[in-house]
Amino acid sequence: MNSAQAEAFLCARFGGDVHDVVPIDHGEWSRAYAFRRSGDELIARFSARDEDFAKDRLAARFASPQLPIPRIVEIGDAFAGFYAISERPRGACLDDLDAGGMRVMLPSLFAALDAMRETDLPAATGFGGWGADGNAPHSSWRDALLNVANDRPEHRTHGWRERLAASPTGSGPFEEAFDLLQNLSADCPDARHLIHGDLLNFNVLVDNGRISAVIDWGCAMYGDFLYDLAWFLYWAPWYPAWRGIDFRAEAVRHYAAIGLDVLNFDERLRCCLIHIGLGDQAYSAFQESWERVAAGAARTREVAGIFQR
Repeated sequence: MNSAQAEAFLCARFGGDVHDVVPIDHGEWSRAYAFRRSGDELIARFSARDEDFAKDRLAARFASPQLPIPRIVEIGDAFAGFYAISERPRGACLDDLDAGGMRVMLPSLFAALDAMRETDLPAATGFGGWGADGNAPHSSWRDALLNVANDRPEHRTHGWRERLAASPTGSGPFEEAFDLLQNLSADCPDARHLIHGDLLNFNVLVDNGRISAVIDWGCAMYGDFLYDLAWFLYWAPWYPAWRGIDFRAEAVRHYAAIGLDVLNFDERLRCCLIHIGLGDQAYSAFQESWERVAAGAARTREVAGIFQR
């Protein structure tokens, strides 16, 4: 679809007061457009799947001043797929900050991570990626981590294993790291916390030194709250502007300041890092991005040994 089709759909759905329809470039699984209607600033997204939209609607229940999450206005059918209308948050993307800007944002970032860690999940069950009903399929955090090796037909990235095996990098680095994850994850705790699972890729907006929105909860999980911290550690080399920021050290200082004793900190963080690296290789193989597969394999090998003593 294109901007003209999106605008025609929105005008047909909401009437003639729709205006200023502008495409938003970011998004892997959907196309997004900002627009105005009756003075309201909104976002329309279109996708072949509605699960991510349903997860966003559910995630909005977890919103707080420290964890702002835009409200989903409606979800429906469009273009042989689905659409979702949500409130439009204001702010710049966290990804675009320079080192100084990121340092200013660290208190707000850790406040958001704390809010997710402290979120009450009384009605939810399971570990790993949760669905539109709020429940996750795995009986333990370890099982959720080890599921990264499964290439199930119902997954949207099905076929990645065959492509990885046929890639110039091959499956060897993946299997080596997965074997290590199997051994290391035996002692992972089964505390269940809310995890966003993708706090980069333009999914966090910032304004005036604070987080103004956390969007796109399609990768959200239940499990070890250190996973979202590991996300920043794993992807740090891809953000050269942040090279001088040690996210692990900043986290240690933050947890000490709030009196939080994180048991087996490095061991748990290492498991999360390896899982992220395996997921990176699988997704890159699905996209047939062979340079990314090679880079992911190298980064996974690096983080697998990063906290070895």
